[in-house]
Amino acid sequence: MAVETAQEDEKLNSILEHLEELRKSMIISVAAILIAAVACFWQSESLLNIVTNPMTAQGKNLVVTGVTEAFFVKLKVSIFFGFVIAFPVIMWSLWRFISPALHSHEKKYIYYFVPVSVLLFTGGILFSYFVVLKAVLAFFIYIAGDSLETMFKVDQYAGFILAFTLPFGLVFELPVVSWLLSRLGIINYQFLSSNRKYAILTIAVLSSALTPGGDPISMALMAIPVYILFEISVVVARITGSRRMETVGSPA
Repeated sequence: MAVETAQEDEKLNSILEHLEELRKSMIISVAAILIAAVACFWQSESLLNIVTNPMTAQGKNLVVTGVTEAFFVKLKVSIFFGFVIAFPVIMWSLWRFISPALHSHEKKYIYYFVPVSVLLFTGGILFSYFVVLKAVLAFFIYIAGDSLETMFKVDQYAGFILAFTLPFGLVFELPVVSWLLSRLGIINYQFLSSNRKYAILTIAVLSSALTPGGDPISMALMAIPVYILFEISVVVARITGSRRMETVGSPA
């Protein structure tokens, strides 16, 4: 009885330790975002120009209709860029949380995990900004036609742009997530390959939910690269699973 009680206490302490590490990781991530956002706010005018450039390049102007609208738009833009700038710290804090579950020889992968995560996230943001967004805005402006005078509110436009680009950055992390879950033994190549049809359905649903426009052009422009990333993730899981089998039983 005493042994069982000691084991339960040990499990409880282990859970509490994990929760404490999770809390520390979240505090680090939030603090990094806030610090970066405050720094970005001082350059909010330049950052807002970056956000509005895809629309102004189409020859369309943005309007402000509220007294506080411009302030909150710049605040929103600063937080977005703060998140982007703080993303390496977020990935490092995530690695800090999950690293105790890995073997000692696997912890060296932090030198790949963080840089690759940042590159994929940045690549997703840039791809959506320079490729997908241009096509989506051109589509919406074309649909409006010449008979309608288009007056885009800056808060609605900025919200659309930020809600459009951020999901691209996050879904581009799919290969890294696949690698991590494969290293932890949570998923494997067979699981991903045999559930490909469900993955396609999930990608279609997520593309519909994550694209703020909800139009078929936006959905397709997100779904196609995400599916390609899924296939890359299958390959990553296969390679990672093979290497994991080779190292099973190696000392921690």
